[in-house]
Amino acid sequence: MAQARKTAPRASASKAKIAQLDWTEARPAPVVLVSGPEAFLADRAGQAIKTALAATNAELEVHDMDAASYTAGELFTIASPSLFAEPRLIRVDSVEKCSDAFLEDAKRYVASPADDTTLVLRHSGGQRGKALLDLVRGGAGDGIEVVCPEMKKDQDRLGFVQAEFRRLGAQATPGAARQLAAAYAGGIGELAGAIGQLVSDVGTRITEEEVTRATEGRVETNAFRVADAATAGRAADALVLLRQAFSTGTDPIPMLAALNMKVRAMARVYGAGGSGGQLAKELGMAPWQVDRALREVRGWSEENLARAIDLAAETEWLLKGGSRDPEYALEKYLLFIARRGRVDGRGRTA
Repeated sequence: MAQARKTAPRASASKAKIAQLDWTEARPAPVVLVSGPEAFLADRAGQAIKTALAATNAELEVHDMDAASYTAGELFTIASPSLFAEPRLIRVDSVEKCSDAFLEDAKRYVASPADDTTLVLRHSGGQRGKALLDLVRGGAGDGIEVVCPEMKKDQDRLGFVQAEFRRLGAQATPGAARQLAAAYAGGIGELAGAIGQLVSDVGTRITEEEVTRATEGRVETNAFRVADAATAGRAADALVLLRQAFSTGTDPIPMLAALNMKVRAMARVYGAGGSGGQLAKELGMAPWQVDRALREVRGWSEENLARAIDLAAETEWLLKGGSRDPEYALEKYLLFIARRGRVDGRGRTA
């Protein structure tokens, strides 16, 4: 399976003695702890485990239980050998809400797992069930942990987009991948569905134009079109796009977020030396992001870039209640970016 960019395991699990795997590496084991808040990735990991088990034995028995409503003895009843000794997959959801009975039974079970049985424990976070998690992480049950962290960072979401295209045997240009990640800024599941639909409709070669058509009208896509025009120095185009977005009821906040993302990228590469590849590794950015930021930061002075960062915070305050005219505040910030902070003799943005 294609692998997305790896995310470091959570600090709470950093001392684990068992193998900690990325969600793309999920595989069967006597006990599998699937941890982390990202439900879609956890579902993908669980499906991968089931597929791997079913591939080796068509008689696989699958049992699902809810740890929150568990009653004493259920786990041992399901795991006990049957007449024909079929292999079992026992999937337990909501371990973070488990009953006391489940916690006690599960701790006993992982000390001596049943033969030909895979127990998958889904824990989305929190302290409930920690004693069980510590046992598994300490090596009880000869288990593994599959980590499914929430994908909040832009780079993590981009990595997911690229991995999803690879999984489907398709390719997308860097700009197309970025547009998709921006257009579906909510749940990962929605983003995966959009990628699957796009490949089904368009084929295995995806360009920015095709993504634009597929995501037309989404707020986040409009925001990045505005930001792209502004950082490219096309002030008139950026202003027209911004006012068009306002005319369709677009909220200013996503527009500001897109601009700020570009400004932060420019600030990170400003004055940096080395090749694009070296900078990408040092800054934790994708090479194409570095290349774009290096192009966009040309013509900026250090003083004006610092002022842009200050103005970003000021504009956010104005948009969140500090001004009666948030649209004007955003226009002012956008023009500052598009004109790279240059001002005329009267102190106005040139």
